[in-house]
Amino acid sequence: MPWLQNYDPLNNAALSTLLAAIPVGVLMGLIASGKLRVHLAASLALVIALGVAILGYHMPAKAAFAAAGYGVAFGLLPVGWMILNLLFLYNMTVEKGWFDALRHSFTRLAPDPRIQLLLVAFCFGSFFEGIAGFGAPVAVTAALLIQLGFKPLEACCLSLIANTAPVAFGSLGIPIITLNQVTGLGELTLSQMAGRQLPFFSAIIPTWIIMAYSGWRGMREVWPATLTAGVSFAIMQFIISNYHGPMLVDIGSALFATLAMVLLLKVWKPKTIAQPTLATAGTTVGEPRNPAASTATHERPLKRAWLPWIILVSIVFVWSQKGTKTALDGLFIQNFSVAGLHQAVVRTPPVIPADVPATPEKAVYTLNLLSTTGTGILLAAVIAGAVMGFSPGRMLQVWLRTLVKIRLSLITIAAMLALGFVTKYSGADATLGLALAKTGWLYPFFGTLLGWLGVALTGSDTASNVLFGSLQTVTAQQVGVSPVLMASANSVGGVMGKMVDAQSIVVASTAASVFGQESAILRRVFWHSIILAALVGVFVFLQAYVWPFTEMVVKQAG
Repeated sequence: MPWLQNYDPLNNAALSTLLAAIPVGVLMGLIASGKLRVHLAASLALVIALGVAILGYHMPAKAAFAAAGYGVAFGLLPVGWMILNLLFLYNMTVEKGWFDALRHSFTRLAPDPRIQLLLVAFCFGSFFEGIAGFGAPVAVTAALLIQLGFKPLEACCLSLIANTAPVAFGSLGIPIITLNQVTGLGELTLSQMAGRQLPFFSAIIPTWIIMAYSGWRGMREVWPATLTAGVSFAIMQFIISNYHGPMLVDIGSALFATLAMVLLLKVWKPKTIAQPTLATAGTTVGEPRNPAASTATHERPLKRAWLPWIILVSIVFVWSQKGTKTALDGLFIQNFSVAGLHQAVVRTPPVIPADVPATPEKAVYTLNLLSTTGTGILLAAVIAGAVMGFSPGRMLQVWLRTLVKIRLSLITIAAMLALGFVTKYSGADATLGLALAKTGWLYPFFGTLLGWLGVALTGSDTASNVLFGSLQTVTAQQVGVSPVLMASANSVGGVMGKMVDAQSIVVASTAASVFGQESAILRRVFWHSIILAALVGVFVFLQAYVWPFTEMVVKQAG
């Protein structure tokens, strides 16, 4: 018989909320303190989460351990597999000196590091979020920024802050598409609503990034660039989301912003060129840079330096298409029902509407090794490696060296995903969400923070929408505000939690070879995340109650 989730296991809402918060609190506290290596902190938090689920929530032990195993598997494939192959490609470009040439091409286009930051972290990162997501943009942009001369910790933090504007429409619109599946409010309707919230913040993110990097004075010197990048991205984000749908929002917005930046740089340059403190090139993931190769590279046309990344973007874009995935899944795909967990847990009201029949939660692990994004990245890396002159044997050596280098990061990601899955299936996540849902007329503000909490817990805007999308619509109806508004607010508020979720922080630290310094990264980005999430909450509150903001709310179809 399925186990029914109980969101108040201690028969006291406050104590149950504290109980649910223990694993996440321990994890974030240990990461922030820096007193324990992050893979050990994640493993300890997982053990605590299992204890809370079994002893506190009375979840069957078999189901709890099965949820942890499910999370480990998902952490390794697709997430870990993608990061591994992405860094494999990066290492090969570093060894051959092609990454050094790429840095030189950026320097020629935009000598000022503040402009480079906008092009790489905001524009290119947003484009990559649109086709891949799951931490890939942070890994790529952090590596690029280090090669451009940014300090490793600085590159991590700036990449995390920049990876906010595109997240709600990332991976070809998957968060919004999933939110529609959970709520049934209409894919275009939710896309339109998100497109009337997020662009206001997308427009200010470039300015925010430069302020974080060089302060108010540094931002004033390049304000035409921050304004151009932000406003052009926001305008296209609004247009595509409201008149086309969620799938191409990030790709179109990023390309339009990049074009606008390139055109601006033809007629405008900053009066003062800032000089970053140079980082050591070629040390990001342990592959030594070949000085001879670097010297030779500068003699090649600079456009060749872009070739590996053009190959990567092209293949990942094709790999992300529905037709490609269907064809590859037709060749190989295996679905495994997770023993002891599949249809063994049932969510109950108010997390699900009272008039909707309760159905057991599915727990099916999909082994789609061919169609997963990581395999597309591996193919791109192999092709790019051949173009760069690597032999198959040498490519294998670089791949194995990369695997050894990031082994602790893979353990960390697996443990964190396991913790998130245990929290989800035990119902502890819903306990935390319900605490925020009991805020009455202030719910539009705190409901937005619920989306932030969901992403901070799971590392995914999609997962946050799955966890809290239905709860948002139910509570919105009880409070008397628009369900469309609050469902969208869950996704838009969630994007600001992306920079503090443990998975993204570990991905960034791995790409920058500062594994073990996650506490420093978290401390640097935490208040950026909180302040931006609160600003989104205030904006949603205005949309709920104050004219003319209320006129922005999309009416529910039907």
